[in-house]
Amino acid sequence: HVQLVESGGESVQAGGSLTLSCGVSGISFSDYCMAWFRQVPGKEREGVARIDSYGSTSYADSVKGRFTISHDNVKNTVYLEMTNLTPEDTAMYYCAAAPKKKCYPPHVRLYNVWGQGTQVTVS
Repeated sequence: HVQLVESGGESVQAGGSLTLSCGVSGISFSDYCMAWFRQVPGKEREGVARIDSYGSTSYADSVKGRFTISHDNVKNTVYLEMTNLTPEDTAMYYCAAAPKKKCYPPHVRLYNVWGQGTQVTVS
């Protein structure tokens, strides 16, 4: 049974930092591309960061240099470290998994497993 459970979302001040966690069960990081997406009401879901089965990462331009994605094979957890947060980062953040070693094509349809989301609010 594949399951992704996000946690760590909260309200923070602009300029602050936050780390989101995604507990993973039922899949192996060696076979899956993992990603974080975010969505605000009325807008499409936006890819924020990706990490493939080889550990290579990629980021949306809007978060490059501020966000870091990583995963811990022992804890079966994917992390999103967010720094220098701005109100534009306010969104529901989702963890997602794609059954591919490489995160390509970089499209939301690549991912077939999603978490329930965790809310990040920056004011």
